[in-house]
Amino acid sequence: MATTIKVGLLNDMGDGPDAPGDVTDWLRREVEVVQAAGRLDAEVEFVHAYGLGLPAGTAAAVERAFLELVRQDVALIVGPAIGDNALAATPWVEQARVPTINWAGAERGRGEWMFHLQVGSHEDESLVMARHLKAIGADRVGVVYDQSPIGTRHLKYLEDEARIIGLDLVAAESISPLSEDASAAVERVLASQPQGFVYLGLGLSAPAVARPLSASGWQGPRIMNTAGLRGYHGAFAQACDGWIYIDMHSDSNRTLDALRARMGVDAKQAVWAAKGYDLGRLVAEGLARAEDFSREGVKVGLEQIKWLPAAEGADGTLLGFGIQDRGALHGRYLVLRQWVNGETIEVG
Repeated sequence: MATTIKVGLLNDMGDGPDAPGDVTDWLRREVEVVQAAGRLDAEVEFVHAYGLGLPAGTAAAVERAFLELVRQDVALIVGPAIGDNALAATPWVEQARVPTINWAGAERGRGEWMFHLQVGSHEDESLVMARHLKAIGADRVGVVYDQSPIGTRHLKYLEDEARIIGLDLVAAESISPLSEDASAAVERVLASQPQGFVYLGLGLSAPAVARPLSASGWQGPRIMNTAGLRGYHGAFAQACDGWIYIDMHSDSNRTLDALRARMGVDAKQAVWAAKGYDLGRLVAEGLARAEDFSREGVKVGLEQIKWLPAAEGADGTLLGFGIQDRGALHGRYLVLRQWVNGETIEVG
């Protein structure tokens, strides 16, 4: 192979190689597929940088990691993964003019150089939740939300959709995104006698909301955004038992089914396999379609990705970008699921 392309991986979930969220294997796997097909005659070197970002860390740590990758002359950056950090990173990306794919929920984390594989959406998820609550007759809704860019953005879109479809938001209480006890906020919301209960945020504070709600004996429907994806790890699913949430994978997706069969992926890893596969394909296809491996060339290569079957979302969801399209997933990419006795079950 005549050329080496450097791809930077920006991990905003920790300060070193032990940080969660490493996607290197998925990227390498899909790059090897296009190399084996003769579509990419170059070696790809993955370069890592780490900075614990918001809310537990700082945007400054993420910026230091980003600049470290830029100095190493990478042609493409993958990350950050958390919406608050993707928002912070977007102006840095635009200034540095290095193509970057974040895998967060922030629709505003897009630009000429900032591409976005949606892992949820601050803008779309609240519409899905509001319409579900309306459909099941929960017309009076109470909300607890993180006082953060993620929580407040979700709340804005929930309020907007509620006005359109006739939901009454009877209470909205903010909490710290790192809160460990949200009893007072839950009590104030329940005092407004809601028919449905909503949590909006990153998810670190979700168990602090779920526990007092469960202890209260309140029996109405409860729903949260993609914070519910945390149920795939630790005790979150038990703490949030009975909660409906927004997920990124569907049992009906044939692309995901084929991937799981091919790789022996079990049910609890399906969502991460779907995300890793889609992210890997975006990187591999962007490089394979680039006419040259300058940063401008890779950006143009990403823009050429069209209509790939996505493993995320409902069957028929498509993956790709465009000249002014920086959102990768197109179609019904958000899926309602529910935690029941530690298992995730698709709703509807």
